[in-house]
Amino acid sequence: MKLITAIIKPFKLDDVREALSDVGIQGMTVTETRGFGRQKGHTELYRGAEYVVDFLPKLKLEVAVADADVERTMETIVEVARSGRIGDGKIFVTQLERVVRIRTGEENETAL
Repeated sequence: MKLITAIIKPFKLDDVREALSDVGIQGMTVTETRGFGRQKGHTELYRGAEYVVDFLPKLKLEVAVADADVERTMETIVEVARSGRIGDGKIFVTQLERVVRIRTGEENETAL
C-alpha cells in the first residue's frame, strides 16, 4: 500500500476528484496549505503598493491506494492537474506499513 500526496492548485480540486472517482479511486483527504517551489512566490499590486507573496495557496491531497493502483492514480492526477504553467505542483509516494479502519477493525488493503 502507498500514500500518494499531491500538491495542486486549488482550482483543480473538483476536476481531480471527479477523475479519480471515474478510475475507481475512493476517498481522499484534502488540506488547504500554502507554499512555494521554484517560482518562489510572486509580487502583487494592492492599492498602489507592491508587495511580495512568498507562500502561494495550494491544496494537499492524500490518497491511500493499493500497490496495483499507484501508477493509475498518479497518471490521473498529473493528466488532470497539469496546466503547463509553473506551480502546477508535485506528487510524493510513500510506503504505508499498516492501515486500520476504525469502525470495523479491517486492516490493510481491505481497510482502504
